[in-house]
Amino acid sequence: MTKLQKVSCIILSIFFFAVLLLVPGPFFLRGNVYRQLPLYCFLEEEATSVPQREDPETYEKLVESNAKYLADMMKAENLQSGSDDMRENQETAAEKEKNRLEAHLSENEKPEEKTEESDRHLQEQQVTGEKKSSETEAIPTSKPEVSPVSDPTASPAVSSAASAQPALAQIQPAPVIGLAPEMLADYNYLLDNFFIVDEDTATSAEQLNAAEFLANDLTVKRDSQVPQILIYHSHTQETFADSREGVVEDSIVGVGNYLAEILTETYGYQVLHVTEEFDLAGGVLDRNKAYDYARPYIEQILKENPSIEVVIDLHRDGVAEDRHLVTEINGKPTAQIMFFNGLSYTASGGPVDYLPNPYIQDNLAFSFQMEYQAAQYYPDFYRGIYLSGLRYNLHLRKRAVLLEAGAQTNTVQEVKNAMEPFADILNRVLTGE
Repeated sequence: MTKLQKVSCIILSIFFFAVLLLVPGPFFLRGNVYRQLPLYCFLEEEATSVPQREDPETYEKLVESNAKYLADMMKAENLQSGSDDMRENQETAAEKEKNRLEAHLSENEKPEEKTEESDRHLQEQQVTGEKKSSETEAIPTSKPEVSPVSDPTASPAVSSAASAQPALAQIQPAPVIGLAPEMLADYNYLLDNFFIVDEDTATSAEQLNAAEFLANDLTVKRDSQVPQILIYHSHTQETFADSREGVVEDSIVGVGNYLAEILTETYGYQVLHVTEEFDLAGGVLDRNKAYDYARPYIEQILKENPSIEVVIDLHRDGVAEDRHLVTEINGKPTAQIMFFNGLSYTASGGPVDYLPNPYIQDNLAFSFQMEYQAAQYYPDFYRGIYLSGLRYNLHLRKRAVLLEAGAQTNTVQEVKNAMEPFADILNRVLTGE
């Protein structure tokens, strides 16, 4: 073999091996020979673990993501560290509320073990909690029944609405608890004096902000030419200690008639009073689905009357039979009241997304402003604002409230008497007094 041939063979061999090293082919499992080199494999693995800082946008997103993660982690730790204190505060608030209410009872009376309204979240959850998609239930298709303002002569035992105003006008502020801004700014003070938190839910200092509640403008421009207040009853069959069987005026509906009368004749509002029986199914008492039956019915009323700005679901509470929720106002035995708010939040499951309510903070502000007025003018009148986990149709209006007036152990007259101071504090909130 000549020297030229040897040189050519060497060049061809080098070229052949170079092609094998640099060009992908079917000869090697990993495609390129150089990718099997230990040094290359190490460098490739290290390179994939390094953030791509050469891409500013990608790197910025990574930084933001990490920052959010750290913030969420810190928030979770703070919530965890404060959970014991929150539970202790809630227990303290409930205990103080119980002691305050028991002060109005005789020595031989015992505190209630559990109120009917503390189970309202269970009633609604039986219908809606399992579905978790909607609250919608079948409902009668008849046109919503709206009752006119009650006839003052229908209940002779009750004083007329017109006679209530002079006495109420003489009431002067006489709070028995501190209402200074610095005191109301204390979250624990709010829990102790204004709120009762059910064990099924949870709240926070951010949500219960007295300054924000009082700054919320919930006034309305009174117009007697159009309906502005709606009263209805999810539970129309609720009665009282001396109610006569089958007599509507002796039921919670009769109390609603009297409240409508006061608001109309004394304060000049136009009121719609819905008396449809949402808690009767085929003539049989069934309160489990009452909120679901009531919702579309009331929605239709509101659609037909967009001028309505205040929605009151009027109830009476259920307490132990030896408990009597009564005080004295203007020389008359008067049932005590309690406001009931749903937070659409359960302690076990967090936010209840299938029961959205854009007005939760407005609802709370509405209840708080009325209780604030009661604290000034009728300090023994209110029992507190009960917070539970679901919604109770309070999403229908920002000025929506579920009102508990007395209980089954009160007389009809005591509960109707309570409508006079309640109408007064409601009017004070709506007029901004």
